Amino acid sequence: MSVRVLAIGKKHEAWVTNGIDRYERRLRKPFDVSWQLLPHSAREGDAARTEESDRLLDRVDRDAFLVLLDERGVNLDSPGLSGRLQGAFDIGRQVVLIIGGAYGVDDRVRARADLVWSLSKLVFPHQLVRLIVAEQLYRAQEIAAGRPYHHV
Repeated sequence: MSVRVLAIGKKHEAWVTNGIDRYERRLRKPFDVSWQLLPHSAREGDAARTEESDRLLDRVDRDAFLVLLDERGVNLDSPGLSGRLQGAFDIGRQVVLIIGGAYGVDDRVRARADLVWSLSKLVFPHQLVRLIVAEQLYRAQEIAAGRPYHHV
């Protein structure tokens, strides 16, 4: 079991890579993460959203616990996220997180998601979302293990 992040967009910028590397070095199974970056569609609007959603869904196993990042999703505190992820691991499900492209994802991805998670009501650049996700995975790991990284 592990965490896979599927993201539409370009490779990590250097400052993002440095930040993600900082947290990835500390991650251990089942919270270790792998990234799969998929290129943006050459199309625009609904056509891009549909094409990118097709490519994302093609990479999600049927039994995976799918988390879609979307500003319209549920706001969780860090212990809540940790509990949701640990619950998926406890029943043997791989966790897959999806970060959609500039046009978002279509309703099929939202319907397939086990959790639609909002980092905030604010919208963040995709590069920054990647870094926040890496830190929150590390925080979730530390909470699940009862270590003091997360202060209540």
